Amino acid sequence: MGKLLVTGVLGQIGSELYQALVNRYGIDNVIGVDVKSEVECSEIGSMNYNTVDVLDFFKLRKVVFDYDVEIIFHLAAILSAVAEKNPQLAWKININGLYNILEIAREKKCAVFFPSSIGVFGPHTPKVNTPQITIQRPITVYGITKLTGELLCDYYFNKHNVDTRGLRFPGLISYKTLPGGGTTDYGVFMYYAAIRDGKYRCYLRRNTRLDVMYMPDAIRAIIELMEADSDKLVNRNAYNIAAMSVTPEDIANSIKRKINEFEVTYKVDKQRQNIADSWPDSIDDTAAREEWGWKPRYDLDAMTDDMLEKISKKLKMEGSNVPR
Repeated sequence: MGKLLVTGVLGQIGSELYQALVNRYGIDNVIGVDVKSEVECSEIGSMNYNTVDVLDFFKLRKVVFDYDVEIIFHLAAILSAVAEKNPQLAWKININGLYNILEIAREKKCAVFFPSSIGVFGPHTPKVNTPQITIQRPITVYGITKLTGELLCDYYFNKHNVDTRGLRFPGLISYKTLPGGGTTDYGVFMYYAAIRDGKYRCYLRRNTRLDVMYMPDAIRAIIELMEADSDKLVNRNAYNIAAMSVTPEDIANSIKRKINEFEVTYKVDKQRQNIADSWPDSIDDTAAREEWGWKPRYDLDAMTDDMLEKISKKLKMEGSNVPR
Protein backbone atom coordinates (compact mmCIF):
# COMPACT_ATOMS: atom_id res chain seq x y z
CA MET A 1 0.00 0.00 0.00
CA GLY A 2 1.22 3.51 -0.83
CA LYS A 3 1.18 6.26 1.74
CA LEU A 4 -1.58 8.76 2.46
CA LEU A 5 -0.64 12.46 2.35
CA VAL A 6 -2.57 15.21 4.17
CA THR A 7 -1.82 18.80 3.12
CA GLY A 8 -2.84 21.55 5.53
CA VAL A 9 -2.40 18.97 8.25
CA LEU A 10 -2.29 21.56 11.06
CA GLY A 11 -5.67 23.06 10.12
CA GLN A 12 -9.09 22.40 11.58
CA ILE A 13 -9.93 19.47 9.29
CA GLY A 14 -6.39 18.29 8.57
CA SER A 15 -5.35 17.74 12.17
CA GLU A 16 -8.36 15.53 12.92
CA LEU A 17 -8.25 13.71 9.59
CA TYR A 18 -4.57 12.89 10.13
CA GLN A 19 -5.29 11.21 13.46
CA ALA A 20 -8.28 9.32 12.07
CA LEU A 21 -6.18 8.01 9.18
CA VAL A 22 -3.39 7.00 11.58
CA ASN A 23 -5.91 5.13 13.72
CA ARG A 24 -7.26 3.34 10.64
CA TYR A 25 -4.14 2.68 8.56
CA GLY A 26 -1.21 2.99 10.98
CA ILE A 27 1.16 5.85 11.67
CA ASP A 28 3.76 4.63 9.16
CA ASN A 29 1.28 5.06 6.31
CA VAL A 30 0.20 8.68 6.89
CA ILE A 31 2.27 11.77 6.06
CA GLY A 32 1.39 15.35 6.96
CA VAL A 33 2.57 18.58 5.36
CA ASP A 34 1.96 22.22 6.23
CA VAL A 35 3.80 25.53 5.97
CA LYS A 36 4.91 25.74 9.61
CA SER A 37 8.28 24.46 10.73
CA GLU A 38 8.55 22.01 13.60
CA VAL A 39 10.14 24.74 15.70
CA GLU A 40 7.13 27.02 15.12
CA CYS A 41 4.46 24.52 16.10
CA SER A 42 4.48 22.20 19.09
CA GLU A 43 1.28 20.50 17.83
CA ILE A 44 3.33 18.53 15.31
CA GLY A 45 4.48 16.17 18.05
CA SER A 46 5.02 12.66 16.74
CA MET A 47 3.55 13.28 13.28
CA ASN A 48 5.25 12.04 10.14
CA TYR A 49 5.62 15.69 9.21
CA ASN A 50 7.28 17.70 6.44
CA THR A 51 7.34 21.48 6.17
CA VAL A 52 6.05 22.14 2.65
CA ASP A 53 4.25 25.07 1.04
CA VAL A 54 1.71 23.73 -1.47
CA LEU A 55 2.83 26.49 -3.84
CA ASP A 56 6.31 24.89 -3.95
CA PHE A 57 5.67 22.39 -6.74
CA PHE A 58 9.04 20.64 -6.69
CA LYS A 59 9.25 20.19 -2.92
CA LEU A 60 5.66 18.92 -2.85
CA ARG A 61 6.37 16.56 -5.74
CA LYS A 62 9.46 15.20 -3.96
CA VAL A 63 7.39 14.31 -0.87
CA VAL A 64 4.76 12.54 -2.99
CA PHE A 65 7.33 10.48 -4.89
CA ASP A 66 9.71 9.84 -1.97
CA TYR A 67 6.92 8.41 0.16
CA ASP A 68 5.16 6.64 -2.74
CA VAL A 69 1.90 8.45 -1.96
CA GLU A 70 -1.28 6.71 -3.08
CA ILE A 71 -3.92 9.24 -1.96
CA ILE A 72 -3.56 12.99 -1.39
CA PHE A 73 -6.05 14.60 0.97
CA HIS A 74 -5.63 18.22 -0.11
CA LEU A 75 -6.88 20.43 2.73
CA ALA A 76 -4.57 23.47 2.49
CA ALA A 77 -6.81 26.49 1.82
CA ILE A 78 -7.75 30.03 2.80
CA LEU A 79 -11.29 30.14 4.23
CA SER A 80 -14.21 32.44 3.45
CA ALA A 81 -13.90 35.44 5.78
CA VAL A 82 -10.10 35.56 5.57
CA ALA A 83 -10.21 35.15 1.79
CA GLU A 84 -12.34 38.28 1.43
CA LYS A 85 -9.63 40.28 3.21
CA ASN A 86 -6.84 38.91 1.01
CA PRO A 87 -8.32 37.62 -2.27
CA GLN A 88 -4.94 37.48 -4.04
CA LEU A 89 -3.52 35.12 -1.43
CA ALA A 90 -6.74 33.08 -1.43
CA TRP A 91 -6.52 32.60 -5.18
CA LYS A 92 -2.86 31.56 -5.02
CA ILE A 93 -3.33 29.04 -2.23
CA ASN A 94 -6.73 27.68 -3.23
CA ILE A 95 -6.19 27.47 -6.99
CA ASN A 96 -2.45 27.29 -7.65
CA GLY A 97 -2.00 24.90 -4.73
CA LEU A 98 -4.72 22.59 -6.06
CA TYR A 99 -3.28 22.78 -9.57
CA ASN A 100 0.09 21.64 -8.22
CA ILE A 101 -1.58 18.73 -6.44
CA LEU A 102 -3.49 17.65 -9.54
CA GLU A 103 -0.43 17.84 -11.77
CA ILE A 104 1.59 15.75 -9.34
CA ALA A 105 -1.30 13.27 -9.00
CA ARG A 106 -1.52 12.99 -12.79
CA GLU A 107 2.18 12.13 -12.99
CA LYS A 108 2.24 9.85 -9.94
CA LYS A 109 -1.17 8.29 -10.71
CA CYS A 110 -2.52 8.80 -7.22
CA ALA A 111 -6.02 9.73 -6.03
CA VAL A 112 -6.98 13.18 -4.72
CA PHE A 113 -9.56 14.28 -2.15
CA PHE A 114 -10.64 17.94 -2.52
CA PRO A 115 -12.91 19.65 0.03
CA SER A 116 -15.40 21.97 -1.60
CA SER A 117 -18.01 23.98 0.28
CA ILE A 118 -21.55 25.31 0.31
CA GLY A 119 -19.70 28.53 -0.54
CA VAL A 120 -19.91 27.47 -4.21
CA PHE A 121 -23.57 28.46 -4.12
CA GLY A 122 -24.82 32.03 -4.39
CA PRO A 123 -27.92 34.20 -3.93
CA HIS A 124 -29.55 32.78 -7.08
CA THR A 125 -29.24 29.18 -5.87
CA PRO A 126 -32.40 27.62 -4.35
CA LYS A 127 -31.94 28.17 -0.60
CA VAL A 128 -34.03 25.29 0.72
CA ASN A 129 -33.02 21.71 -0.07
CA THR A 130 -30.36 22.98 -2.47
CA PRO A 131 -30.07 20.36 -5.24
CA GLN A 132 -26.90 18.47 -6.10
CA ILE A 133 -26.89 20.07 -9.56
CA THR A 134 -28.10 23.67 -9.65
CA ILE A 135 -27.01 27.19 -10.50
CA GLN A 136 -23.71 28.18 -8.89
CA ARG A 137 -22.86 31.89 -8.88
CA PRO A 138 -20.84 32.50 -5.69
CA ILE A 139 -20.26 36.09 -4.58
CA THR A 140 -17.07 35.49 -2.58
CA VAL A 141 -13.54 34.77 -3.78
CA TYR A 142 -13.61 31.71 -1.52
CA GLY A 143 -16.69 30.36 -3.27
CA ILE A 144 -15.20 31.16 -6.67
CA THR A 145 -12.01 29.24 -5.83
CA LYS A 146 -13.98 26.26 -4.55
CA LEU A 147 -16.17 26.17 -7.64
CA THR A 148 -13.07 26.44 -9.83
CA GLY A 149 -11.57 23.59 -7.82
CA GLU A 150 -14.60 21.39 -8.48
CA LEU A 151 -14.26 22.04 -12.21
CA LEU A 152 -10.49 21.43 -12.18
CA CYS A 153 -11.02 18.09 -10.44
CA ASP A 154 -13.68 17.16 -13.00
CA TYR A 155 -11.25 18.07 -15.78
CA TYR A 156 -8.40 15.97 -14.38
CA PHE A 157 -10.73 13.00 -13.91
CA ASN A 158 -12.20 13.22 -17.41
CA LYS A 159 -9.04 14.28 -19.25
CA HIS A 160 -6.26 12.50 -17.33
CA ASN A 161 -8.14 9.75 -15.43
CA VAL A 162 -7.02 11.09 -12.04
CA ASP A 163 -9.24 9.56 -9.33
CA THR A 164 -10.52 12.85 -7.89
CA ARG A 165 -13.29 12.94 -5.27
CA GLY A 166 -14.76 15.76 -3.20
CA LEU A 167 -17.41 16.96 -0.76
CA ARG A 168 -19.28 20.23 -0.42
CA PHE A 169 -18.90 20.78 3.31
CA PRO A 170 -21.32 22.88 5.34
CA GLY A 171 -19.94 24.82 8.31
CA LEU A 172 -17.84 22.50 10.48
CA ILE A 173 -17.86 22.54 14.28
CA SER A 174 -15.05 21.02 16.35
CA TYR A 175 -13.57 21.35 19.81
CA LYS A 176 -10.07 20.10 18.93
CA THR A 177 -8.48 22.58 16.51
CA LEU A 178 -9.73 26.14 16.24
CA PRO A 179 -11.30 27.28 12.96
CA GLY A 180 -9.31 29.42 10.58
CA GLY A 181 -11.56 32.25 9.44
CA GLY A 182 -14.79 30.73 8.16
CA THR A 183 -18.24 32.32 8.23
CA THR A 184 -19.67 29.65 10.56
CA ASP A 185 -16.85 29.88 13.11
CA TYR A 186 -19.35 31.46 15.53
CA GLY A 187 -20.59 27.97 16.35
CA VAL A 188 -17.26 26.86 17.78
CA PHE A 189 -16.69 30.13 19.64
CA MET A 190 -20.18 30.00 21.15
CA TYR A 191 -19.49 26.67 22.83
CA TYR A 192 -16.19 27.86 24.26
CA ALA A 193 -17.71 31.13 25.49
CA ALA A 194 -20.62 29.33 27.12
CA ILE A 195 -18.24 27.38 29.34
CA ARG A 196 -15.83 30.19 30.13
CA ASP A 197 -17.95 33.34 30.27
CA GLY A 198 -21.56 32.24 30.25
CA LYS A 199 -22.19 34.72 27.47
CA TYR A 200 -21.35 35.29 23.81
CA ARG A 201 -21.80 38.05 21.24
CA CYS A 202 -22.59 36.55 17.84
CA TYR A 203 -21.61 38.24 14.58
CA LEU A 204 -24.55 36.78 12.59
CA ARG A 205 -28.24 37.51 13.04
CA ARG A 206 -30.00 35.15 15.44
CA ASN A 207 -32.19 33.69 12.68
CA THR A 208 -29.46 33.11 10.07
CA ARG A 209 -30.07 29.52 9.00
CA LEU A 210 -27.14 27.52 7.64
CA ASP A 211 -26.10 23.89 7.32
CA VAL A 212 -23.49 22.78 9.84
CA MET A 213 -21.84 19.46 10.65
CA TYR A 214 -19.96 18.06 13.61
CA MET A 215 -16.36 17.27 12.75
CA PRO A 216 -16.51 13.51 13.52
CA ASP A 217 -19.17 13.18 10.81
CA ALA A 218 -17.07 15.24 8.38
CA ILE A 219 -13.96 13.11 8.96
CA ARG A 220 -15.95 9.91 8.55
CA ALA A 221 -17.47 11.24 5.31
CA ILE A 222 -14.02 11.89 3.82
CA ILE A 223 -12.78 8.40 4.63
CA GLU A 224 -15.99 6.69 3.46
CA LEU A 225 -15.92 8.59 0.16
CA MET A 226 -12.29 7.71 -0.53
CA GLU A 227 -12.97 4.04 0.30
CA ALA A 228 -16.10 3.89 -1.88
CA ASP A 229 -16.28 1.92 -5.12
CA SER A 230 -15.12 4.30 -7.84
CA ASP A 231 -17.52 2.81 -10.39
CA LYS A 232 -20.52 3.90 -8.31
CA LEU A 233 -19.49 7.56 -8.08
CA VAL A 234 -21.35 9.85 -10.49
CA ASN A 235 -21.08 13.25 -8.79
CA ARG A 236 -17.56 12.42 -7.65
CA ASN A 237 -16.04 15.88 -7.13
CA ALA A 238 -18.82 17.84 -5.49
CA TYR A 239 -21.13 15.79 -3.28
CA ASN A 240 -23.62 17.75 -1.20
CA ILE A 241 -23.52 16.37 2.34
CA ALA A 242 -25.71 17.54 5.19
CA ALA A 243 -26.26 16.89 8.88
CA MET A 244 -28.29 19.74 10.43
CA SER A 245 -29.73 23.09 9.38
CA VAL A 246 -29.53 25.51 12.32
CA THR A 247 -29.49 29.16 13.36
CA PRO A 248 -27.27 30.77 16.01
CA GLU A 249 -30.35 30.89 18.23
CA ASP A 250 -30.86 27.14 17.76
CA ILE A 251 -27.30 26.46 18.95
CA ALA A 252 -27.73 28.85 21.88
CA ASN A 253 -30.95 27.11 22.95
CA SER A 254 -29.28 23.71 22.67
CA ILE A 255 -26.49 24.94 24.97
CA LYS A 256 -29.04 26.36 27.44
CA ARG A 257 -30.33 22.84 28.03
CA LYS A 258 -27.03 22.27 29.85
CA ILE A 259 -26.05 25.82 30.90
CA ASN A 260 -29.29 27.56 31.85
CA GLU A 261 -27.76 30.99 32.47
CA PHE A 262 -26.00 31.21 29.08
CA GLU A 263 -26.73 34.49 27.29
CA VAL A 264 -26.21 35.37 23.63
CA THR A 265 -26.32 38.87 22.19
CA TYR A 266 -26.00 39.82 18.54
CA LYS A 267 -23.86 42.44 16.80
CA VAL A 268 -23.88 41.77 13.07
CA ASP A 269 -20.64 41.78 11.12
CA LYS A 270 -21.82 43.00 7.72
CA GLN A 271 -19.22 41.12 5.67
CA ARG A 272 -19.84 37.76 7.29
CA GLN A 273 -23.60 38.29 7.29
CA ASN A 274 -23.57 39.03 3.56
CA ILE A 275 -21.61 35.83 2.97
CA ALA A 276 -24.01 33.80 5.11
CA ASP A 277 -27.04 35.30 3.37
CA SER A 278 -25.72 34.11 0.00
CA TRP A 279 -25.50 30.48 1.15
CA PRO A 280 -28.26 27.85 1.32
CA ASP A 281 -30.46 27.27 4.37
CA SER A 282 -30.43 23.50 3.83
CA ILE A 283 -28.84 20.98 1.46
CA ASP A 284 -30.20 17.98 -0.45
CA ASP A 285 -27.60 15.21 -0.07
CA THR A 286 -29.54 12.43 -1.79
CA ALA A 287 -26.73 11.73 -4.27
CA ALA A 288 -24.20 11.07 -1.50
CA ARG A 289 -26.65 8.82 0.33
CA GLU A 290 -27.47 6.79 -2.79
CA GLU A 291 -24.01 6.57 -4.39
CA TRP A 292 -21.83 5.75 -1.36
CA GLY A 293 -24.12 5.40 1.63
CA TRP A 294 -23.61 8.72 3.40
CA LYS A 295 -25.55 9.22 6.64
CA PRO A 296 -24.77 11.64 9.51
CA ARG A 297 -24.66 10.38 13.09
CA TYR A 298 -24.89 13.66 15.05
CA ASP A 299 -27.87 15.98 15.38
CA LEU A 300 -27.71 19.36 17.15
CA ASP A 301 -28.27 18.19 20.72
CA ALA A 302 -25.89 15.24 20.36
CA MET A 303 -23.22 17.61 19.02
CA THR A 304 -23.84 20.09 21.84
CA ASP A 305 -23.57 17.44 24.54
CA ASP A 306 -20.28 16.16 23.15
CA MET A 307 -18.84 19.63 22.52
CA LEU A 308 -19.57 20.85 26.06
CA GLU A 309 -18.15 17.69 27.63
CA LYS A 310 -14.97 17.71 25.53
CA ILE A 311 -14.33 21.46 25.81
CA SER A 312 -14.73 21.33 29.60
CA LYS A 313 -12.10 18.59 29.81
CA LYS A 314 -9.82 20.42 27.38
CA LEU A 315 -9.94 23.69 29.33
CA LYS A 316 -9.17 21.96 32.61
CA MET A 317 -6.01 20.55 31.03
CA GLU A 318 -4.93 23.61 29.05
CA GLY A 319 -6.12 26.54 31.17
CA SER A 320 -8.79 29.13 30.52
CA ASN A 321 -7.50 30.87 27.40
CA VAL A 322 -10.52 30.50 25.17
CA PRO A 323 -10.91 32.05 21.70
CA ARG A 324 -13.42 34.83 21.08
